[in-house]
Amino acid sequence: MTLALDHLALSARSLDDGAAFLEAALGLPVAGGGQHALMGTHNRLLGLGDLYLEVIAIDPAAPRPAFPRWFDLDRFTGPPRLTTWICRTDDLDRAPPQAGRALDLARGDLRWRMAVPDSGILPFDGVFPALIQWLGPFHPTQRLPESGARLTRLEVALPDPAALRDALPGLDDPRLVLVSGAPALRATIATPHGPRFLE
Repeated sequence: MTLALDHLALSARSLDDGAAFLEAALGLPVAGGGQHALMGTHNRLLGLGDLYLEVIAIDPAAPRPAFPRWFDLDRFTGPPRLTTWICRTDDLDRAPPQAGRALDLARGDLRWRMAVPDSGILPFDGVFPALIQWLGPFHPTQRLPESGARLTRLEVALPDPAALRDALPGLDDPRLVLVSGAPALRATIATPHGPRFLE
């Protein structure tokens, strides 16, 4: 199974709050996204070249699903913050069981599969990456306007970094840094206004 950084998720209690937070933090506008009917969530996006940033929140107009939402959104509280990193794979069926069940999803001509734990909570205290497999030729980065921003560092903190590294043998990205500490994510993003930080 190969792995590569695909996108980062910034969770918020409302989509408007999350979009406003991200625009203020990076000095850049976010683009339109859409709804995830299966999960009762919606998003907006910001392109970062080879990957993208996703602002995600519970959609108050959507029915509540009969199972926990992804990214542990059912328990999300506090201000908008970076909560999840997502890696794409070429074979989700070979993902470790703790990554979750593979769900088939679609929006427009985008088709993908995503591993979602039954609890909605990712392993390693939530800092294990969510795993996605894109199906077909289309990817969100192809539709997003050029922002001039790029991810330069993604720091993933957890008590046992070596264990997470061992669980992700197919991932080799120089921007990814695993460090010892309380579970947390911190991204450094180069923007036209200089380096900015999200956590």
